[in-house]
Amino acid sequence: MELTTGATAGAIRRTRWSSKWVIIGSAVVIVSLLALIPLTFLLWQSFFTPQIADTPAVVTFENYVTAFGSKETLRTLGTSLRFAIGASLVSFVIGTLLAWIIERTNTPWRKLFYAITIVPLIIPSILFTISWIFLASPKIGVLNVALGALFGTTKPLFNIYSIGGMIWVDGLHYSTMAFLLMSAAFRGMDPSLEESSLMCGAGIGRTMWRITLRLALPAVASTLLILFVRALESFEVPALIGLPVKLQVFTSSIYEAIEQYPSQIGLASAYSMLLVVITSLCLYVQSRVTGRNDRFSTMTGKGFRPRVVDIGRWRYLTVGIFVVYFLLLVALPFAVLLWSSLQMYYRSPSLDALHHLSFAAYRYILHLAVLRSAVVNSLLLSVGCATAVMLLSAVISWIVIKTKLPGRALLNNLASLPLVFPGLVLGLSFMIVSLKIDIGIYGTLWILLLAYVTRFMPYGMRYTSTSMMQIHKELEESAAMSCATWTTTFYRIVLPLLKPGLLAGWIYVMIVSIRELSSAVLLYSPGSETVSIVIWELWQNGQYVELSALSVMLVIALLALVSIAQYIGGKFGVKANQR
Repeated sequence: MELTTGATAGAIRRTRWSSKWVIIGSAVVIVSLLALIPLTFLLWQSFFTPQIADTPAVVTFENYVTAFGSKETLRTLGTSLRFAIGASLVSFVIGTLLAWIIERTNTPWRKLFYAITIVPLIIPSILFTISWIFLASPKIGVLNVALGALFGTTKPLFNIYSIGGMIWVDGLHYSTMAFLLMSAAFRGMDPSLEESSLMCGAGIGRTMWRITLRLALPAVASTLLILFVRALESFEVPALIGLPVKLQVFTSSIYEAIEQYPSQIGLASAYSMLLVVITSLCLYVQSRVTGRNDRFSTMTGKGFRPRVVDIGRWRYLTVGIFVVYFLLLVALPFAVLLWSSLQMYYRSPSLDALHHLSFAAYRYILHLAVLRSAVVNSLLLSVGCATAVMLLSAVISWIVIKTKLPGRALLNNLASLPLVFPGLVLGLSFMIVSLKIDIGIYGTLWILLLAYVTRFMPYGMRYTSTSMMQIHKELEESAAMSCATWTTTFYRIVLPLLKPGLLAGWIYVMIVSIRELSSAVLLYSPGSETVSIVIWELWQNGQYVELSALSVMLVIALLALVSIAQYIGGKFGVKANQR
């Protein structure tokens, strides 16, 4: 009997050990491969000449000499920095103002305005960019035509094809990101310091400048750095607005190096390495800034009631600010796309054009064969990516937070490493890997899925890590004392407790996967197109009204999809508005 019992216990221990460590080991290997292999191959390829027919690639430093040894590169660097700095400042100013209004003032209808402010997150960057081209193009822009008729001038008042136009479109679209980042900082701030300033006679503006923003300085610095990195990796705005007028940034230079014949993959890799270095430095500084913020703490052991500042009659102005914001980010872009979609060919709004409205573009899109497969591909990729990212992130977060395994800090850094890859650079990295290691996935959905999972893994980690910290170890210890295996404990206890964070992260990753373009534009082939790729191809082909029809349908579908996901998430304790 003792032998039987001992053998059974040994088998249980072996099963427990094997299931636990197989899962943990697999997760560690997957994360390491996804993070390191693309970077390794990108660096390696940057030292080789292109392979042409029977001419083999040879080792060379010419790619770096060409990339960094010409005046053209200096101009590209200057344009890239001007664009990134300008766009990040526009995003920060708009987003911070909106966050302060909602979180720190008594502006009416704040919950409604909060919902309105996050709507632009759903709109893909390529659609937002195209809509503003229709609005502010010097020749066909709706705003130029309307204002020109109003003031009796033929000279365009706005020119979207300029560095200012690029900064405006990119900064305006991503002001929502700044809003979400700064809202979190303002929400947890003790209002007593602001109240003291107001009681001493300081005005609202001076209090915001001298007190509120200074207390939020770590969040300010962190937000600016994140926005700068995001603008530096932007692809859609430089490609659609900058390239037609020869305004080169590094992402557009990478794309052009790949698209020319023969493809200059080595040169594109050299450009990419510079972007990786710059983004790495920015993210390192950002981590140092957020890691040393004790002297800015306002939340102590003493409780406080979150209160808002009474801004009196100024609240009507703040309501007006949100109305203008809604017009610029949602109403006008959607309206111009809707108008364009109802034309036989693109024409600016006029009474004559009203007599030629047509649904021909919608009929064309509904019968477009590639769209059917693109919709299926987008859904498969978004659901698959969101599921893989959140499950992988849950295991990695458990290792990093709940264990004392050596190397867990390194594992956390590896999971965050894809943050340094701009989307286009990540796509280039996976293209190089698939061409050098022929496993038959280039041009298929599998390589797109791998690129998506790698790109969005750090975002999944942010959601699961926060939730994992809230789970006390006593719950897992109780399960272990009841002889539950690690697999059972993780599946029956840890994952259910992570459900709010998992679902919130799943919804977010699903949304950004559907609208992703930059990492896919170098990896797709006929049969593996996504909806964003179809929009890109329609733009390249000059099919503007058909593109507009697809854009309107996509925005409506995304709004419906997000509403359904938020409703389902609400059943499991996921709140869209964490207020």
